[in-house]
Amino acid sequence: MNNDRPKVLIFIVAYNAQTTLRDVLRRIPSDLAHDADVEVLVIDDASTDRTFEVGVEADLSELGFKLTTLVNPVNQGYGGNQKIGYHYAIENGFDAVALLHGDGQYAPEILGTLLRPVLKGEADAVFGSRMMERGGALRGGMPLYKYVGNRILTFLQNRLLNTAFSEFHSGYRIYRVDALRTLPFSLNSNDFHFDTEIIIQLVLWGMRIREVAIPTYYGDEICRVNGLAYAWNVTRVTCLARAQRWGILSRRQFEVKRAGESPYLPKLDFDSSHRRAFEHVQPGSRVLDLGCGPGHVGRALKETKSCTVVGMDLPNESAGRVLDGFVQADLNQGIRGTDVGGYDAVLVLDVLEHLSDPEDFLDSVYESAGRSPETAIVATTGNIGFFVVRMTLFMGAFNYGSRGILDRTHTRLFTFGSFRRLFEEHGFDVSRVEGIPAPFPLAFGRNAVSNALLGLNRVLIRLAPGLFSYQILVRARARPSLAYLLTRAHDASEARRASLEVE
Repeated sequence: MNNDRPKVLIFIVAYNAQTTLRDVLRRIPSDLAHDADVEVLVIDDASTDRTFEVGVEADLSELGFKLTTLVNPVNQGYGGNQKIGYHYAIENGFDAVALLHGDGQYAPEILGTLLRPVLKGEADAVFGSRMMERGGALRGGMPLYKYVGNRILTFLQNRLLNTAFSEFHSGYRIYRVDALRTLPFSLNSNDFHFDTEIIIQLVLWGMRIREVAIPTYYGDEICRVNGLAYAWNVTRVTCLARAQRWGILSRRQFEVKRAGESPYLPKLDFDSSHRRAFEHVQPGSRVLDLGCGPGHVGRALKETKSCTVVGMDLPNESAGRVLDGFVQADLNQGIRGTDVGGYDAVLVLDVLEHLSDPEDFLDSVYESAGRSPETAIVATTGNIGFFVVRMTLFMGAFNYGSRGILDRTHTRLFTFGSFRRLFEEHGFDVSRVEGIPAPFPLAFGRNAVSNALLGLNRVLIRLAPGLFSYQILVRARARPSLAYLLTRAHDASEARRASLEVE
């Protein structure tokens, strides 16, 4: 925390709560002020009753709390109102923010219990759960249909997100403000499933979450949630988050960006573009790895095949440490001046789709490789014809994201035919084209399920490579350039003349 006395904001979302708000304020424990500087913030979301006036008239000075009451001139929705309150907490330097509802559904008396793990630095978020005590929710008046729906949705969400929460749908929350500062919660819905979206963000960002049992209370408050619409929205956003982990689509609100983390992961321990390229390189080869990134493939070639590997890419300290040599270069400018003939193999793995002009780049490779047609070129790219991309396009979506076939840094998209033609039209003879399965182990982990999916994907690729290949591998050699052929003609002529003189 920032100092010995943490700053705590008790944030009350309120809408048409004139009959309950005063009681909620009165029930906030006064002993919270012993260990923290406490402020209570009420935001009335454009109520049609006297909610705002009740907040303004309330006096918490005897409890030692500052009370601030605000009103939204236009209704922002349950999620939209939370966004404003969390922004207030961030802007005013609070250490923790507790979310309460103005209708009295959650007991203010246990605020201290919920706050404790955050204030002690043991959690980034604490959720009050009505489901931890067996039968407690029903005894507290939760309608049976809500109880069953809560259980079903929580079970589904736990399976999709690989979590084990007892409840996803409690509105009693404590957040560490530094954690909120990290999350893009402003991109979340203004509706009631904001609560689900912020849980997903906490999980994806690896935040520490703790659940604490709370009592259930259902009185005569008006339920403003459309149950079917809420269930649909909760299921939809949870599935979207799961699909994002699989690389099928992308939503910016669920894109995790960690400082120093490379978006390019090693894929050598399963059937992938890295593994296939590795297998195409002979032991002891001299290898030029264009767009080597952190040097995952080059390092494996060095350590297991005794290859000599030189990388070429934008500045990368990791590659410089693990490879035999590293050349700093912007591949958008081509590789003119590089002697490809000094290498047995040139790797161009998942590079061409990132370049502003792949054709010019291949021209620059050919200028050197055409004089050394014995050098093998191994290149890979994503297959825009992959059936998942076709399905999303059929449904009207074309989802660029941080990784995968539709990585937003891609400038070109290729099919089997267009990738092969790219090489053939720039002076290369293509000797092999392979379809590569989807990287299931990155989505599901290295386990029997991902291995089975890889096996199934390989079978499907044999049936229809253009439809079921996630990536494409091309192996090619440069056709002899005219300069190379002319040199060969001169050399052959000299040899023939020498033989004639001998005769």
